[in-house]
Amino acid sequence: MPLAAFPKCFLDALCTTGALTVEEWVRMAATLGVDGLEFYMGFLQGRSEADLERLRALAGEHGLSIPMMCYSPDFTQPSAEARREEVARQRHAIRTTALLGGRYCRVLSGQRRPGVRRADGLRWAAACICEALPEAEAQGVVLILENHYKDGYWQYPEFAQRADAFLELVALVGEHPNFGVNYDPSNALVAGDDPYALLEALLGRVVTMHASDRWFEGGDLEALRALDAHPSAGYAPFLTHGVIGEGCIDYDRIFGLLRQADFTGWISIEDGQDPVVGMAHLEASVRFLRGKMARYGLP
Repeated sequence: MPLAAFPKCFLDALCTTGALTVEEWVRMAATLGVDGLEFYMGFLQGRSEADLERLRALAGEHGLSIPMMCYSPDFTQPSAEARREEVARQRHAIRTTALLGGRYCRVLSGQRRPGVRRADGLRWAAACICEALPEAEAQGVVLILENHYKDGYWQYPEFAQRADAFLELVALVGEHPNFGVNYDPSNALVAGDDPYALLEALLGRVVTMHASDRWFEGGDLEALRALDAHPSAGYAPFLTHGVIGEGCIDYDRIFGLLRQADFTGWISIEDGQDPVVGMAHLEASVRFLRGKMARYGLP
């Protein structure tokens, strides 16, 4: 079972301020002891195909692959034209994933905008994902639907955030060799769902996983739900996202279920918010996860 790293704590530096380049991140990550990197489309804006090939080669020089792409399509927009544009962008993300040598590209439902009925939002999201599947098949890429909380640059939380809506969306898309689930345990927790029950319900569909952990500092789940009702861009300030194994998630239960399912897919570390301690926290998360993988016979 291979281990990847996602630069969550460095996203602003990579996407908005330019304080960190992707090339610098690749070289930093090479010291972590992981097998690969999960990239984010937001820090690849304006990159040519030649640039992507150079990034793929750079990662390879450091013994790393780029198996996963984190992308955030917004398929719940009421405008049919806007949804068509989102599908086109998703197809571009799929092609970018393939150029980097990746196998997995994330899809989401979209933002939970006020006034969009559940049935409409889920139907739109399922239709858009299905429209993108031929491109995924042509590129040899698997679209991975994540039980998501909220993209850090979105205004509203995920439309299919809660387990019942997420499971319905998975069923609406249906079985396809180029469609699977990226399971994130802490996202289930902040949705008010049982993360272990959700994993059990999805075991046959999970092909990748985000290793994440969260806890509340100065707030609680009810405060988070109140903020969701009156959202602002980004994450709740009292929702801490940090070192794996130090929060609310029972990783012994998670890894026991993964072993039961003979899971062999990528696990990507989604760790931390503070870039000052980002590398130290990632190193701690790698040590924790490597220990669990060895204990449960999932090397």
